[in-house]
Amino acid sequence: MKNRIIMLVMVLGTILLAGCQKQAAAPKINETPYSDNQFLIGTYVNIRIYDDGKEDVLPLAFKKVKSLGDKVTVNQKGSEIDEVNAQAGIKPVKVTSDVYRLAKKAYQISEESHGGFDMAIGPITQLWHIGFPDARKPSQAEIDAALKLVDYKKVKLNDQKQTIYLEEKGMALDLGAIAKGFIADEVVKLLKKHGVTTAIVDLGGNVYVLGKSPRGKDTPWTVGIQDPNQARNVTVGSVLASNQTLVTSGIYERYLEVDGVKYHHLFNPKTGYPFDNDIAGVTIITKYSIDGDGLSTAVFSMGVQKGLKFVNKQKGVEAIFVTKDDKIYLSKGVTSFELNKESGYTMAK
Repeated sequence: MKNRIIMLVMVLGTILLAGCQKQAAAPKINETPYSDNQFLIGTYVNIRIYDDGKEDVLPLAFKKVKSLGDKVTVNQKGSEIDEVNAQAGIKPVKVTSDVYRLAKKAYQISEESHGGFDMAIGPITQLWHIGFPDARKPSQAEIDAALKLVDYKKVKLNDQKQTIYLEEKGMALDLGAIAKGFIADEVVKLLKKHGVTTAIVDLGGNVYVLGKSPRGKDTPWTVGIQDPNQARNVTVGSVLASNQTLVTSGIYERYLEVDGVKYHHLFNPKTGYPFDNDIAGVTIITKYSIDGDGLSTAVFSMGVQKGLKFVNKQKGVEAIFVTKDDKIYLSKGVTSFELNKESGYTMAK
């Protein structure tokens, strides 16, 4: 009898617990977010949290951006990537799990893009140094010499020892093309871990929209698509998104002008010059920001037609192309794009 009573209490307890779980209140979402804007990792980082009572998560998110940025930024004291570059042709360097995961992903994207994205582009980016006061157009002889050191296949990753080794002296990693995406994904993980359900993470053009917009029930976010020929926050149109990232590569943000010619910061690993094709900007829409980062650079290298064919074969990936002749192309899965009629752009037929 005693055992039956204990069993009955346990069953009732389970039922009550299940009932409590079903009745758990949904998080309160504010229309006005907790937000902050800081200059980190070479760009403006803006994070907005809409969940009520989650204000304390905001400084943790910025701390995560800074700590990861310190590990992967080149030419920064204490950077693990800098140490890998310093030991090129000398010895492997053991790195933290964060940096190793980033390097593994960079190698994967280098392979998948057939070198359109090359994680070992460092000798070229350091030579031009676009975006810095000492930026310059190097001589052809300098470019030719640097190109000999650009080859991701000479980057050796050891999973067991968690080391990175550059086979030739003078080689250099530059993971800037995917570092923001990697950091954005890690920030989103942190937000979710702390119970945040509704937020925007914007790392200088790497935008992740978490949850739904607080402006209405089950309403997606409306995200602007950057005009690659204008200053930041000038858009060609908008698209609806939820729990997705939108990553843009374009010629608008950093460039060097020499004798009336603009040289942007997206380099062709095969020529040592910026990519020169019909694309002014491309926005990738996908689940993970690091994938969007790598794909935006890789697709930018292909030009519009090849880029469209490539994206249309990818699962869970969409793209919006803005061309130099002011036309907009959409991959087949983009159905919510709305053109800004004042932008001067037209939809490609």
